[in-house]
Amino acid sequence: MFRALTAYLDSIRARDPAPRSRAEILLYPGVWALAYHRVAHALYRRQLYFLARLVNHWSRWMTAIDIHPGAVVGRNFFIDHGFTVIGETAVIGDDVTIYQCVTLGGTSPDNGVGGKRHPTLADGVIVGSGAQVLGPITVGPRARIGANAVVTKDVPEGATMVGIPAKSTLVEAETYQRPFMPYGTPCCDTLDPATQKIEILRCELEAMGKRLDALLAEQDEHRNRA
Repeated sequence: MFRALTAYLDSIRARDPAPRSRAEILLYPGVWALAYHRVAHALYRRQLYFLARLVNHWSRWMTAIDIHPGAVVGRNFFIDHGFTVIGETAVIGDDVTIYQCVTLGGTSPDNGVGGKRHPTLADGVIVGSGAQVLGPITVGPRARIGANAVVTKDVPEGATMVGIPAKSTLVEAETYQRPFMPYGTPCCDTLDPATQKIEILRCELEAMGKRLDALLAEQDEHRNRA
């Protein structure tokens, strides 16, 4: 157990340059929120729903982080700061990082059946501050959700999503990705929220231009054959 805790604290230290020691990380509200959630989730799985909710409410009061006892959370989950809400049917993979004021929210199913209402975050996902990820969607491995983005559709592996509603920046992950990227998105003009719409339009125009060139080349080939 001590080794598991040490590995968890080291995983946080690798993603956060602020702490000087493991002991300092033990004061993080996100660490305490996750610890409380492990207890609440164990009670929830045993159908001790009232006790699970009691632990959940205590955790929310202590940490300003609300993780529903039914949410499934993987290894090395890190909530940097707080004021985060995670819904009942959310599923979070390993090595996921969430910044402050994020909501993993649900949608109300039309048929009145509960079912899967909240998102699934695959391994290595980073969600920037203020982002809203809504509905039973899947955010692919290593994807990045930019600050204040609103995501309501599935996100491909390695994509960077920005804007309202969120759209991919169309920048290949391999061109910028490092072992870990703080705050979810590269700090450059290409991915600046103020210019991301222009960048998306530019990329779409380039794609349309390539498609047009291909169609013209295909038309010329047909003419030459004729």
